Amino acid sequence: MKTRLPLIIAFLALTAVCHSQQNTNWNKWSWLIGEWKGEGGGQPGQGSGTFSFSFDLDKNIVVRKSHSEYPAANNKPKIVHDDLMIVHFDASDSSTKAIYFDNEGHTISYSVAYTDKSITLTSVKVENAPFFRLTYELLENETVNTRFQISRDGVNFTTYVEGKSKKIK
Repeated sequence: MKTRLPLIIAFLALTAVCHSQQNTNWNKWSWLIGEWKGEGGGQPGQGSGTFSFSFDLDKNIVVRKSHSEYPAANNKPKIVHDDLMIVHFDASDSSTKAIYFDNEGHTISYSVAYTDKSITLTSVKVENAPFFRLTYELLENETVNTRFQISRDGVNFTTYVEGKSKKIK
């Protein structure tokens, strides 16, 4: 029994450490969790779409799914855009990060920053690639302004698409 006691204590300590790393505090995301519907425009034209933010894996990640459509106009074909983003806590540096995938084959890794009424995701530096910034800003009456921007230098960003969405669920 004496030889088992240190092993049991080590196991319990390891379990406590692993458990404490789970269930990240997602309070800064609470206003964005749900389903949203909106309209906006930019480089692809005027369009509409939906997106959702939800918890998954026992609240260890936040998953965003998005769908938008831009009708054919001015000799441009209809555009349908679908994407998936997984937001996670990075225990190595106590930060929040995200990884994004879309139906056009893009993958973007983001770091996340917060203010009282906004969440901003900025892409990490990738050699010979532009920077991307995605901002969700809480407005009034469960309305969110979403802005996706692009930059060559990571400082001067140009808006590619922007729109307002209302919470529907």
